[in-house]
Amino acid sequence: MSRIEETFSRLRARGEKALVGFITAGDPDLGRSLEIAKQMCLSGLDLLELGVPFSDPTADGPVIQRSSARAIGAGVNMESVIAMVRRIREFSSIPIVIFSYYNPILAYGANEFYRDATAAGADGALVVDLPPEESDELTGQWGTGLDFIRLVAPTTPPGRMARIAANASGFIYLVSMTGITGSGGLDREEIARVAHDLRNNSHGLPICIGFGISTPDDAAKVSEFADGVVVGSAFERLIESGFEDENIAGNVGEFTARLKKAIL
Repeated sequence: MSRIEETFSRLRARGEKALVGFITAGDPDLGRSLEIAKQMCLSGLDLLELGVPFSDPTADGPVIQRSSARAIGAGVNMESVIAMVRRIREFSSIPIVIFSYYNPILAYGANEFYRDATAAGADGALVVDLPPEESDELTGQWGTGLDFIRLVAPTTPPGRMARIAANASGFIYLVSMTGITGSGGLDREEIARVAHDLRNNSHGLPICIGFGISTPDDAAKVSEFADGVVVGSAFERLIESGFEDENIAGNVGEFTARLKKAIL
């Protein structure tokens, strides 16, 4: 059983939902980013999505785009992200998913990425722009040490949901709305409908819902239909607004605790 599977199994037994938090690795710099990750882990986070900064994102809104630009400006690359995973393993056993577009992995090397990410202690990979039909060249030679997280859009029909889930492991990431990360306007009824369809076609994998979840109240509402919620832009917005604050990591940790409390 993978670390991700163990986490969802433990939470399910306690009647809890998972809090999945995204931050861009190296934003605003590697030292503070590592401290932010540490405070999130200490404050109730269940899974960490560590974003690989990328110059040409298609799914990310302006907040995460700016975080990528800052990290790239600080010299962060795939090697830096994997090194950060290794450092996090010194103080936490929380499952870590490396969140990336395909280009940085392709440039690094598919097998090299698998080898180095698993050796560092990563538990999963989510490649936002790689559909199942085109992913075998990346994952075909991988072993079982890295869960491959798949995305499902709110416009995905049930038959395709089943095909996507059949080639996934760890959990399914259900996008709550069409658009980009950080968008507002959650439609509770529509999310419930899509989550119900996905539950019937997920092959038993946990479902985590993300995009547009910015407050503890948002998280509480969405958690009713999912095994976990994913928060990203709200964390990065807090980081962006707190560059001059010496307690930036503590502030992010406090927000993490509020989110977790909302979905217990």
